[in-house]
Amino acid sequence: MTTSHPAPSRAPERPAPAAPAGSSATGGLSGVTDAAALTGLKTLTQYYVVTAFLALFIGVMLGPLQALNYGGVNVYEYPLLKALIRSYYQGLTLHGVLNALVFTQFFISGWLLYLPLRELTQAGGARPNLRFAWFTYVLMTAGLLTAAVPLLSNDATVLYTFYPPLEGSPVFYIGAGVMVAASLLVAGQVVWTWLAWKRAHPGRVTPVVTYMSVATWLMWAVAALGLVVEVVVMLIPWSLGLTRGVDPLLARTLFWWTGHPIVYFWLLPAYVSWYAFLPRQAGGRMASEGLTRLSFAMFLVFSVPVGLHHQYADPNVQSSWKVIHMFLTFLVAVPSLLTAFSVAASLEDAARARGGRGVVGWMRRLPWGNASVTAQVLAMVSFIFGGAGGIVNASIAFAPVVHNTAWIPGHFHITVGTATTLTFMGVAFWLVPHLTGKRLFAPRAALASAWLWFGGMMLFALGMHWQGLAGVPRRAQVSASAQQAAYDAMNLGVPRALTALSGVILLVAGLTFFTVLFRTLLSARRDNPEDTAIPVSDTISPAGASLTAATPLVRHTEPLLALTLLALILVALVYGPVIAPMLANYQAVPGQRLW
Repeated sequence: MTTSHPAPSRAPERPAPAAPAGSSATGGLSGVTDAAALTGLKTLTQYYVVTAFLALFIGVMLGPLQALNYGGVNVYEYPLLKALIRSYYQGLTLHGVLNALVFTQFFISGWLLYLPLRELTQAGGARPNLRFAWFTYVLMTAGLLTAAVPLLSNDATVLYTFYPPLEGSPVFYIGAGVMVAASLLVAGQVVWTWLAWKRAHPGRVTPVVTYMSVATWLMWAVAALGLVVEVVVMLIPWSLGLTRGVDPLLARTLFWWTGHPIVYFWLLPAYVSWYAFLPRQAGGRMASEGLTRLSFAMFLVFSVPVGLHHQYADPNVQSSWKVIHMFLTFLVAVPSLLTAFSVAASLEDAARARGGRGVVGWMRRLPWGNASVTAQVLAMVSFIFGGAGGIVNASIAFAPVVHNTAWIPGHFHITVGTATTLTFMGVAFWLVPHLTGKRLFAPRAALASAWLWFGGMMLFALGMHWQGLAGVPRRAQVSASAQQAAYDAMNLGVPRALTALSGVILLVAGLTFFTVLFRTLLSARRDNPEDTAIPVSDTISPAGASLTAATPLVRHTEPLLALTLLALILVALVYGPVIAPMLANYQAVPGQRLW
């Protein structure tokens, strides 16, 4: 078959050059050598992807309740809703956990397991260990189901954070810990498979999709250390009553060790598609493999030691360390700017090959009728605004103005809620047919869902940023506040209306998307899944196959384990002097349950 949205052919006058034989640009993603292993890997990936989108579906259905709250509409007093959700705060916890934690972790685990294992197998690597891969999925799902029990029973309403003295059930912390542990096992399998391939192919350049995947998993392994220590050493014993309390400042510091770099764990899998697959879908080529590798290498090294920019208001942390973390956060903007330049160049290459002209007029020639391409391009547009807002959040001068206001969830929804989520939705439009052999249901509805999601999120972000600048707090049931006169004095009529309207639009967008997705999944298989090929892009400036012939940039970014060690050293240097005084002056505080 052909996909419902076939990648357009390049203009005859300027065909894209084929990647050199053995080039890491294409690796082995498009070939098939072990049908049984490939089928098993696809089945496992389907389970990850479907579980992820089921979580997103429930989370999206809860989303309008959050938007209506900031639109000034209190819906939590309706008897039917109160029978399902005890409070606004339980609804917020469920919305955040399902969308930001469960959806992302399951999708990324399937996405960044399937791509590198398939690529390395087709590039001469060993057959993947599917038993272990299935074990990690079952373990992750068991963690999810365990954590779901206290979440649904209102016994873990902690606002989807690990912020003591807010205390949840130990069952929640144990389930969440198992989920994180399972993701680290996925990381271990990918890295182990890559190392085995490197030993079997000395002197070879790592295929680029595998390179991006391994770099992302290694970054996550470093980032997750803070949360693992907090949950295992502090929160589980505390919630079980084995310790008299926890130190909130130390716990917050460990939480933000993971809490900010987890955003890059959500974003980098989207970057994998933007770099490696979107150019081909649009009819273009990846601009430069070397630049792609540099971007991911920089994320690996600099993503983690940045957490203190979330703690500018916290006492007992020296301001000098906060400033250092601020500058390191600004440094992480560099690989994002490299990505913007590189991906934009790839899209321009595609559009000009399709007859595009002018400084910006070429954009009209992108395949806007392709739902997968459109979703991802709109996701990138949203991230322009998200990146600009991130600079504000990271600045020690500006952050106090927006800290803990509605600005923050507005920002969050155009980074993770749009840049990441809309990209994953767009990827699903070709990935699900590729995994299942089922044709995409209603391509026009898929395209409409992308535009509706983008428009709804832009309205939500505008309304929430506006309210945040006026001083409206985040994570608060403002629609039922006893001080409504204070909010009325802020003249919030317009931003409240925008926020409420966005919730309705996003509900329609979500229902449209999930109709397409579930109708596709439930339809009959009509084709060989391999007929819907992975849209691997050719490269204008490839890395080549051999390290000896590669450029210095490719050679210097190839040793990912050495870069991981450098990242660990940097984390120790900027977190060690911060955490040591907290350990020496540990202040144990008992837990609180407010809702």
